[in-house]
Amino acid sequence: MPTQESIPLGAPNWLDLATSDLAAAQAFYSTLFGWTYESGGGGYAFCLKNGSQVAGMMQNSDDSEFPDGWTTYFASDDAQATCDLADESGGQSAIQPTEVSGMGTMALLVDPGGASVGVWQGAEHRGFQLIGEPGSAVWHELYTRHYRASVLFYELVFGWNTTVLSDTDEFRYTTAEFDGRSLAGIMDATALIGEDTPASWQVYFGVDDVDATLALAETAGGRIINPAQDSAYGRLGTLADPTGARLMVMAPSE
Repeated sequence: MPTQESIPLGAPNWLDLATSDLAAAQAFYSTLFGWTYESGGGGYAFCLKNGSQVAGMMQNSDDSEFPDGWTTYFASDDAQATCDLADESGGQSAIQPTEVSGMGTMALLVDPGGASVGVWQGAEHRGFQLIGEPGSAVWHELYTRHYRASVLFYELVFGWNTTVLSDTDEFRYTTAEFDGRSLAGIMDATALIGEDTPASWQVYFGVDDVDATLALAETAGGRIINPAQDSAYGRLGTLADPTGARLMVMAPSE
């Protein structure tokens, strides 16, 4: 499923990995998803699936305050205005808008639960060229102990239209809708993460066979965090890549 020609404002529009071992990461994801790579300049690599850009990778600096991991970006037509709004809405700007060599403008925010989230104002590089297929992102999900504040934050800052799937003590979950499609979700993870654990965005990558992908990940230097299990939306599992960056893999139900 190719991405939209014009990605809706506020929707996930890019994803990249900061890794302390770029060569190992590229080898791992090539094995796992069949990715190839092309230079984006400045040490940045675009990750391609069947010739379409699905993500990016860059070397994580030795003195970075951020651990190796994936960052989800959301579409903005004015990154500075988005940062200003975040500062007024219970979050804060971590990295102010920075132009990236004509490709666009990026910024990094921290939401009310402590999750890092990217902002991408596209120029030459608009964002995803492929989503919803094996080897590309199929879902983005926020785990947070600050559920209601986070839902309000993303509604205010990114203009989300939201749908509450469940609001019980056992399961609270809200999705973000764009042009009639759900592309991201927020989960109340109070029972899953510790009080001192910051919220985090998780990315789900599509695969044809979750069990086979997890087995392949182990042989390629990764680590299984949660084994394959069935859900109402498909079979899924959680793993870490060779330097510890966490990701989910999912085979959506028919």
